[in-house]
Amino acid sequence: MNKSVFRTCLTIVCMFVPAGTAGAQSIEEVRAIYAEGRFMEAADLAQALDTSEGYALAANSLAIYGYYMAPDSEKEGLFRRATELARKAIRIDAANPEAHLQLAHALGRHAQMIGILKAFNEGYASKVRNAIQEALRLDPDRAAAHLSLAAWHTGAVSTGGFFAGLLYGANEEDALAYFKRALELAPQEKIVLLEYALGLLSLDTIGNREEARDLLERAIKLPSKDAHDRIVHRKTVEQLAALDG
Repeated sequence: MNKSVFRTCLTIVCMFVPAGTAGAQSIEEVRAIYAEGRFMEAADLAQALDTSEGYALAANSLAIYGYYMAPDSEKEGLFRRATELARKAIRIDAANPEAHLQLAHALGRHAQMIGILKAFNEGYASKVRNAIQEALRLDPDRAAAHLSLAAWHTGAVSTGGFFAGLLYGANEEDALAYFKRALELAPQEKIVLLEYALGLLSLDTIGNREEARDLLERAIKLPSKDAHDRIVHRKTVEQLAALDG
């Protein structure tokens, strides 16, 4: 669906949200709104909770909306806001691994927006890596943290090659190890299967083609649990079609 059309549809849906949702009292209520795909509303309500958990959820909602749905003119502002909210989440509770993970998420999306050279000059690679590593230190079995660190290594190697290893310690072996661990921890998560496939293709399109196809096919067979999963499903279908094409 065209981004502008999707955004218009989302706006129309939000116009008919019952007034009672305007003052969500719990993180569970906000998560239900997030699961429906009302990401901007979820961000505002989660922020209003004024808790570490709420700010982390708000940051995630903004990053997802900014990456998949927002017009280009709004993306950078959304990622900046997501970064600020993730940092608030950390200030309230530095032991919240999700807060650190969402800081990495927001910073990573912002880095993609501003370009490789500017992101490099402003130290985004180290900031993202450090945030993920802290999330992993706090929760060693957090699949999303393993997946994020795998994607970090893959992205660094793909764009920086030898220099990524020299400057940041990024390498293909660690990327694959983190992908495998993420899959072990969350074998039924669409996003893990998709990102693993994309990482393999980024590292070696020809050599990893069949393994990537298998991961994509497995992801497509899984049910979508929420709105984000439905977005991931569409991307997976598109990637498999591109791979076969």
